[in-house]
Amino acid sequence: MSNVSKVNEFLDKAKLFYFLTTDGNQPKGRPFGFHLMDGDKLYFGCGTFKNVFKQLTVNPQVEILAVNGGEFLRYDGTATIVKDEALLEKVRAAMPQIMELYDKNGWEMGLFYLENGHAEIRGMLDLKEEFDV
Repeated sequence: MSNVSKVNEFLDKAKLFYFLTTDGNQPKGRPFGFHLMDGDKLYFGCGTFKNVFKQLTVNPQVEILAVNGGEFLRYDGTATIVKDEALLEKVRAAMPQIMELYDKNGWEMGLFYLENGHAEIRGMLDLKEEFDV
């Protein structure tokens, strides 16, 4: 299994994860649920009108934190924004109700993946696995 697949699998099991950015010098975190594995990349998305998207464009250094049972995942990297209509169609298929809401309101979904990523899977007291993504 590839390293990016390990991250994807952990996020699938966790269902909900936290996406962390900064706003100036203030850390900001919010719950996310959407992720999409396509080829060898793991994509995330949010509205381009949201503060989180603005924050990651100013400082693309971000981290994802997910918990599954007694383990947690930390996955950090540099957010790279992509504009890809074929990928956006896959997002539409994965979450049609949300994309319908976006279309109805004229909102744009901003898609991105993490480059130069690093992941750790940890128990509360120990490191289970560490790898570059």
